[in-house]
Amino acid sequence: MQNKLSSHRRTRPATTALLPSALGAALLALAATPAQAIGFSQGDATLDINGTVNGFYSHRTEERAGVKTTDSALTNGLLPGWINFVFTTKVEGLDIKAHVGFAPGINDKSDVVGLPSDPSCGGSTGCDSPFTQIDTRNLYFQFGNTEWGTVKFGRDIGLFGQKIILSDMTLLGLGGNSYASTPFNTTFGMIGHGYMYTGFQPQITYTTPAFGGFSASAGIFDPSKFAGDETKDPGFQAMANYDWKAGTAKGSVWAGAVHQRTSGAGSFNANGFELGAKVGIGAFEAVAYGFDASGLGLSTVGALYLSPFGKTDGKGYFVQGTYTVGKTKFGINFGENRDSGGALADTNKFRSATVGVYHSLNKYITLVGEYNQERGDGDDLFAGDLKTRTISLGGIIMF
Repeated sequence: MQNKLSSHRRTRPATTALLPSALGAALLALAATPAQAIGFSQGDATLDINGTVNGFYSHRTEERAGVKTTDSALTNGLLPGWINFVFTTKVEGLDIKAHVGFAPGINDKSDVVGLPSDPSCGGSTGCDSPFTQIDTRNLYFQFGNTEWGTVKFGRDIGLFGQKIILSDMTLLGLGGNSYASTPFNTTFGMIGHGYMYTGFQPQITYTTPAFGGFSASAGIFDPSKFAGDETKDPGFQAMANYDWKAGTAKGSVWAGAVHQRTSGAGSFNANGFELGAKVGIGAFEAVAYGFDASGLGLSTVGALYLSPFGKTDGKGYFVQGTYTVGKTKFGINFGENRDSGGALADTNKFRSATVGVYHSLNKYITLVGEYNQERGDGDDLFAGDLKTRTISLGGIIMF
């Protein structure tokens, strides 16, 4: 009966999988395994449930100012956990979707019985919260069709920097962790070492219909703080993308931009531009990317608009190559970011390289092993130049 609630399991090939966000699709493409989703239908509406969980052992050695330290950790990788609830329907010629996604992590404390004395301490020095963090990354709805495009309202992944983080092979692993520590839910992968973090941000965006392989998105975004001042105007982000496939070769090129006007004393325009390409021929895939930013903050920290040092300038580049043999993908990448200007005394450079192996154990589970090296040079680095080496082993399940 049409109004009877029914459940069903759907199997979708990785190359065409459409999880309820661009991030999910990228995860499936990286894993090169089929995706599973549990769905419930009633009438013309469907509710899909899917998610991911990961865990890694990390062994890290740090050298700074002649002092060498070594530590181990059990941690999330670049991704937290994720559980997604996605409602879809089609009404009066409109494709409608709503997405609620929660991202918990394993890094926070959960070994205290009962309520804490200070639940707001956030894991600061001398204060442990027993609560595991849950990050609401996706909370949006959208509607549209193939004739005039789609409009999205709510919180979702940003446009500027989106394509490159979804192309980073360490998305399934750990990469580097120089800037991430308990109680963070994730490490940083190659963020801050070749590209800036896109973030999950409140937005109203419009995406064009697909014209051949071309599509574009643009929108207004919740303005971020600069040195404590709120901005008067919304931020703006845009991205244009062209995909193609010819025989065994397929690829994508994209360009993106971000803009925000600061307010208050010493106001300025913050801008960023990016250009990237990804090309695959048979089992081999290559990625090349670069960005240039002014006033967006410290790109090496990996967070847009973190600007405690005035109008800093940032630029960076990222390259990656992967090759798949059977169910195993081998990869290597390298990236560098540079920050200067504002109150910085030097041009500070951060470089990172990762060698990774990603083995699809079955259609759900991918086992991961990575070796990462990071290096930071510059007069503004706390306690001197930095060099780290990280070995990580673990896995991720997608369902």
